[in-house]
Amino acid sequence: MTHHTTHYIGGRWRASVGQDTIEVFSPADGRCLGSVPAATYFDVDAAVSAAREALPAWRETPPRTRADALRRIAAGLRARAGETARCISDEMGMPIRMARRIQAPLPAEVFERTADALAEVVLDERIGHSRVTRTAVGVVACITPWNYPLHQIAAKVAPALAAGCTVVLKPSELAPLNARIFADIIHAARLPPGVFNLITGTGHDAGEELVGHPDVDAISFTGSTSAGKRVATRAARGIKRVALELGGKSASVVLAGADLETAVRTTVQRCMLNSGQTCNALTRLVVPESLHDAAGRIAVATAATLTPGDPADESSKLGPLVSAAQAARVRQYIAGALADGARLLCGGPEPLPGLPETYVAPTVFGRVAPASVLAQEEVFGPVLAILSYPDGDEDAAARIANGTRYGLAAAVWAGTDAHALAFGRRLLAGQVDINGGAFNVAAPMGGFRQSGLGRELGRFGIEEFLETRAFQFREDSDVLRGGA
Repeated sequence: MTHHTTHYIGGRWRASVGQDTIEVFSPADGRCLGSVPAATYFDVDAAVSAAREALPAWRETPPRTRADALRRIAAGLRARAGETARCISDEMGMPIRMARRIQAPLPAEVFERTADALAEVVLDERIGHSRVTRTAVGVVACITPWNYPLHQIAAKVAPALAAGCTVVLKPSELAPLNARIFADIIHAARLPPGVFNLITGTGHDAGEELVGHPDVDAISFTGSTSAGKRVATRAARGIKRVALELGGKSASVVLAGADLETAVRTTVQRCMLNSGQTCNALTRLVVPESLHDAAGRIAVATAATLTPGDPADESSKLGPLVSAAQAARVRQYIAGALADGARLLCGGPEPLPGLPETYVAPTVFGRVAPASVLAQEEVFGPVLAILSYPDGDEDAAARIANGTRYGLAAAVWAGTDAHALAFGRRLLAGQVDINGGAFNVAAPMGGFRQSGLGRELGRFGIEEFLETRAFQFREDSDVLRGGA
């Protein structure tokens, strides 16, 4: 247990101006893992000032040099993967076996792929008698969540640095310790002082100060839709660039001819990964009416294999929710679904024997009404809703799938990929899995409607941090013809 008192600002660890601290607790057993300083306005201002000072030189650094820096960071992340997996498992509760497979390796892959993608971004081109160039938007505030803490840091910081922006990162106060490891990796990668800065604090205090700071040019935020609305409103006062990756209520639609066993089993696993604390989790299973009961039986059998337990135990497949408050919120949704008349197939709101209150049983509901709260709102827990549509009526299936305020992700299952793709084109979702397609860190991630604004990952993520400008020339200009 370590009590930290510093922020990473201007290339070094600097003592926090304030004396307040934030304790970090393990959701698995309640023990204190350590503490971090709660940034004051003066800490935020110092970090932003360091980023502003470093911006001109980093913006003009050749793209190849920036890409090399990203690859050094990727190497550092790989070298410390075991440490980051343990830290994240302790902080937010993902079982260590899964943390090693997901939480630790993904960030390194994001940095590596972003370095590669920088070569794909057109930074200078001729259009008629103009030279059109793209340059870094400026100082970027990156505000990240606790559920995939280091991956979300990578998904924002890597493209911002690649674009030539400088960064101030504020991680979630629930899981900030892994961000300090990340700052050490950045330092070892020899980035110029001020290009990357880390402050810790709450969203209400440090986050608000960061979003509203006049020298911040852009904000990249991942979190709840309600918090995203607050960020967008505050950023609008300064006409700041905003990228938001928010909530989801993703549908997994089974069409005629699909492999029902594979579709349902995979949907349950993707729904309950990370104890359901995943923004693009497949939380609504939409099936033909004649297959509803069979889908329910497969879902229950699959949920039974997801063994809850201590995250440090290699056999555990489902860890706790991040906090007792989050677990209580999920139980309220489960109780509400029961009151609404949904059919409880397994799980429920009762505590799990021998486990702390932060654990929620893997829960499956059948006969869920499309307009019900369970089918409309993001639960962020291990809860699956099964909905049905009339056999053969794909229009009804599409209406159900599109029938929420969200549009982050979806999945389609059919007898052929062509059939699944044709239906998938009808879905208002930023990322659609076709017959079990896997997550791709080089493809864009982002949503329609209240799931957010903008895209992350690959060249699409880099483009979020670039401004476009045009230089007009005379037709006989040597520069226009490529002379300079």
